[in-house]
Amino acid sequence: MPQLRLALNQIDSTVGDISGNAEAIVRWTRHSAGQGAHLVAFPEMMLTGYPVEDLALRSSFVEASREALRALAVRLADEGLGELPVIVGYLDRSEKSESRLGRPAGSPENAAAVLYRGEVVLRFAKHHLPNYGVFDEYRYFVPGDTMPVIRVRGVDVALAICEDLWQEGGRVPATRSAGAGLLISVNASPYEREKDDTRLELVRKRAQEAGCTLAYLAMTGGQDELVFDGDSIVVDASGEVVARAPQFSEGCVVLDLDLPAASAEPVTARGGAADGQRVDDGLRIERVVISEEPVEAYEPELTGGYADRLGDDEEVYTALVVGLRAYVAKNGFKSVLIGLSGGIDSALVAAIACDAVGAENVYGISMPSKYSSDHSKGDAAELARRTGLHFRTVPIEPMFDAYMGSLGLTGLAEENLQSRLRGTMLMAVSNQEGHIVLAPGNKSELAVGYSTLYGDSVGAYGPIKDVYKTTVFRLAQWRNRAAEERGQVPPIPENSITKPPSAELRPDQVDTDSLPDYDVLDRILELYVDRDRGREAIVAAGFDPEVVAKTLRLVDTAEYKRRQYPPGTKISSKGFGKDRRLPITNRWREHA
Repeated sequence: MPQLRLALNQIDSTVGDISGNAEAIVRWTRHSAGQGAHLVAFPEMMLTGYPVEDLALRSSFVEASREALRALAVRLADEGLGELPVIVGYLDRSEKSESRLGRPAGSPENAAAVLYRGEVVLRFAKHHLPNYGVFDEYRYFVPGDTMPVIRVRGVDVALAICEDLWQEGGRVPATRSAGAGLLISVNASPYEREKDDTRLELVRKRAQEAGCTLAYLAMTGGQDELVFDGDSIVVDASGEVVARAPQFSEGCVVLDLDLPAASAEPVTARGGAADGQRVDDGLRIERVVISEEPVEAYEPELTGGYADRLGDDEEVYTALVVGLRAYVAKNGFKSVLIGLSGGIDSALVAAIACDAVGAENVYGISMPSKYSSDHSKGDAAELARRTGLHFRTVPIEPMFDAYMGSLGLTGLAEENLQSRLRGTMLMAVSNQEGHIVLAPGNKSELAVGYSTLYGDSVGAYGPIKDVYKTTVFRLAQWRNRAAEERGQVPPIPENSITKPPSAELRPDQVDTDSLPDYDVLDRILELYVDRDRGREAIVAAGFDPEVVAKTLRLVDTAEYKRRQYPPGTKISSKGFGKDRRLPITNRWREHA
């Protein structure tokens, strides 16, 4: 069997930074060449970053991507890397598509290309376009209609892009029809809890359907609300795992593969299809021969390895760290600012921030009012001591008294004034010192509107926006355990975890004055928000009808608040944002 050393570069890219992304491609290609690779691959839309959203509709951006691809091919050759075939994702446009209703103007394509000897020797576009969840690819792209196959060192390698694997039909069965010995899929698949298990089973299934070894190369890093967890996988034709990359980590997976030799005939001995023939889903096979001669036989040295899997809580926590770090760095900030109440939410956000950007770049402000308990003020100071973040205390009582003397507010208006004073102070310090403000709201609070507009919702990013309250507690406990196991000081004070949650905006206030117990609330919210279950189905699942009706009413009437909340890291299958699009003005109610 011919041998092939494959290099899968599981790396990050930045949307719009075409030159910076090109530099990364050159750097990692050089690294791959140093490892003796025969074929190199980079993730989906690596050259432009992903997702580009409406940038795809700007002809200037499309042309910049196309020109950068051509220049990249020349540069790789000029730097002595031209003999190494490189697969690169980028933004292209169809040369043959005509403008018509329902088709994106300019016919952009989510594409990939093979670069070799200073030329773009093959281009192809994603065939299956996702149009669910956070994906709007019908809006941005036109589908590809080819089945690309390159011959490298005597092995036929079929190529696909992300959704081509997630949907039935198309390039996976076409790979079998083409008689390929290897299928490489380049991806920018966003992270979701427990998606790694789903992804592994998908890759195994598709390898068996394609009848060949399958290499699934994924992106890592973060882009706005999305996090990419890497977890690149290689499986053989039977679905057995050959290699698996680390989660949330940049790197190059290099492995030696024994693969079937390409047929010398236009139609393979395995019953494959000839060049130009249309196969599954009407795809036209397009073959490019890069090198016919197999490499001289060598003793396989590189296996790619199998990275340890992260536990469930560590996985979610790491996603939150990676998402925040990417947002801060890619938007040009160097430090973050957090209002520290002594409660669990701001404590967890502070711990995530310290892990993401370093405690020396995290600034916390305690802003006690007359309702703030001594233990909460002490817990905020203790968190700062444990983590080493910058800390100061600025009481809001004088400002609060001045407002109250002028306005004479009572009840909820009085409570919310305290929160809004804190928000104003945070933004003032942000303007003065240049920190980015982090909003500490969790998914449970956002769901039911248990937050104050222009108060605790103030901020440029919400690290735990997609984390239910019960998970907030679990992540805090995990982070402390992890610190103890490493011989470090647990960052979050135990009292912040064990005391009853409270906004402390009136005497003896606790969250359960206004909300069901969080364990009950979160299970109802998961059914209603994440799974779109109606009232009757939720009651049938065993929940009290009155509690369900109240919860659904709170969720429905808080849509206007959620629209004004900052972006935050998405970890669930349906976060508040692009995943869940409901009208603000809406009289439909599931509850009585």
